[in-house]
Amino acid sequence: MFDQLSDFIKDYGYYALFVGTFLEGETILVLGGLAAAAGDLDLWLVIVVAFCGSLAGDQTVFFIGRFLGARILGWLTANRPWRQARVDKVHRLMERHHVMLLLGFRFLYGLRNIIPLVIGSSGVKTSRFIFLNIVGAAVWAVTVACGGFLFGHALELFIGKAKGIVLLGVASIAVIIWIARHIYLRRAARRTKQSEGDPT
Repeated sequence: MFDQLSDFIKDYGYYALFVGTFLEGETILVLGGLAAAAGDLDLWLVIVVAFCGSLAGDQTVFFIGRFLGARILGWLTANRPWRQARVDKVHRLMERHHVMLLLGFRFLYGLRNIIPLVIGSSGVKTSRFIFLNIVGAAVWAVTVACGGFLFGHALELFIGKAKGIVLLGVASIAVIIWIARHIYLRRAARRTKQSEGDPT
């Protein structure tokens, strides 16, 4: 089973990494760093692919926001106060920490997917976003990939060659985080509806 998983990572790891970072990123990039630590992927290629995937994904969302942002945001937030609250939070962050938000939105868990859409629908210049998006994608790719790589080497010290256990453990943690996030968002939406007097 481990040999099959290793072969899959070697054959499709970079494609999966690009798609994963295009859509969101953190979990798949950590796994990419771990695979590099195990010798199944090259760390520098992991960083380059993650950079390209993240940059392409967020740039795409930005341009969607530039041309269709108001309509999409109106549809997303209609009768969904908790989503409107997230959009309002992004606007407040834009007013207070404009440059830092553009550079570091990938590190804002729970907001990173909607931020490029909101920024695209705002008055931020396209050239400014592209430049800061390139810098932010580079910092994010290096930081997260190297974090996964170092974490994988640290685990190797404790469990030797049991790379399958490492990958299984990290995958399990990723699933738990995803489930916890899903539960948190549902409860937040329920609390918002209750505070506004809507029936649950």
